[in-house]
Amino acid sequence: MKLIIKPNRGFGKIEVEVTEELWREIERLGEGYGVSPEGIIEMALAGQFREPEGVLEELERKAEELEREAWRIEKKYASLRYKAYGLSEDNKVLAIELSGLIAENNQLRRFLRLPLNRNPELRKLISYYLQG
Repeated sequence: MKLIIKPNRGFGKIEVEVTEELWREIERLGEGYGVSPEGIIEMALAGQFREPEGVLEELERKAEELEREAWRIEKKYASLRYKAYGLSEDNKVLAIELSGLIAENNQLRRFLRLPLNRNPELRKLISYYLQG
């Protein structure tokens, strides 16, 4: 791939042959830092890269500690999430069974010519458990 760099004013341009691998790396850097690939090339040519402030090894060590802590918490959270999912599915099954029993009860009341029980709070609760 041929890269042509032209100045903002005046004449003269620089032509550079760039491999596809290098261009992919430049694009990756640009996406990582929110800079266009052209901006990355300009920084490289002008030498505008900043040196990291502070001790890089110390920051890496802290990042590793935080990552280990995050994984430890995720292990606990995963088991709780699995149990919550199981309870949610159990609630759905119970809501379906309860809905069926209410329908059966209403059919028996119709057969016996008794007044029907309309319980809107119970129906809302059943609807809630069937949705989630």
